[in-house]
Amino acid sequence: MKTSAARTHWASMGESTFVAGIWLLFWIHRLSGRWLFRICLAPVVLGHWLCRPALRAASLQYLRRLQASEQVFGHEPGWREGLKHVALFAETMLDKLLAMAGRYPRERVRFQGREMMLRAISEKQGGLLVTAHVGCLELCRAMAELTPGFRLNVLVHTRHAEAFNAMLRRLHPNDAVTLIEVTEVGVPTALLLGEKIAAGEFVAIAGDRVPVQQSKTVSVDFLGHAAPFPVGAYVLASLLKCPLYMLGCVHEAGGYAVQFDMLAERVVLPRADRMAALRAHAQVFADALTAQLRRSPYDWFNFFPFWDQVPTDEVHQH
Repeated sequence: MKTSAARTHWASMGESTFVAGIWLLFWIHRLSGRWLFRICLAPVVLGHWLCRPALRAASLQYLRRLQASEQVFGHEPGWREGLKHVALFAETMLDKLLAMAGRYPRERVRFQGREMMLRAISEKQGGLLVTAHVGCLELCRAMAELTPGFRLNVLVHTRHAEAFNAMLRRLHPNDAVTLIEVTEVGVPTALLLGEKIAAGEFVAIAGDRVPVQQSKTVSVDFLGHAAPFPVGAYVLASLLKCPLYMLGCVHEAGGYAVQFDMLAERVVLPRADRMAALRAHAQVFADALTAQLRRSPYDWFNFFPFWDQVPTDEVHQH
């Protein structure tokens, strides 16, 4: 029997980070540096771990399923690993701000698959980037700064997009990354994104969170258990007839590795077997995400019961 907390959609759980708090984190680091920032952060992390049982349970569920599936820890994860998971998320939030402000050291960012993206940019061939809540994806703006013509549009399922956009403009007025708030991808949004991709721009959409109002998911294997994954990215790539890439980012060697992978040059959804095609694309994404998490186990930041989300209607064939 699932608890009521487990049945809650992630979007209804609220945001624990607000714009004012983000600014506070940013300025604490600017005034004190990373080590003093960590000292100040330690009681905050411990307080969140102790006072938020839902967060604690979701973190341990993920860590233990990752261990059972991939054997990355060598033992059953417990409270130490859970604290480390939350602490890395807090540090990553700081790195997101530094990346937004152009203050994260570029020499600590390694790009993998960059040549493939440079070719697409030079040919003005836009595409769709499916992402996950891993690492610090904001660091791809470092590539945007170093690559004339690289423009990225990020779809976000939040009503706070305007506030975050304002913050981004203050941190980096000439930023090449734009946030686009959506509740679901309807015809107007698809047309807008089609225009951007046709102009050689890229659109990023999360592949590991079920949209607020869109109930289209497929169930695929993720870390040894069935999990609902949204199909919006694959439907959109099919409609726009554009390449589908995966954009990932994990901690590595004292910095980050930002990785671009080609998932499909074209996404084709046959009418006769649309469900199977969608499930196949979602499984490829889930497997690619698993490969990233083997490299950096603490880098997945979905702090809600991912496998036990509100049941959604799967995509039906028509």
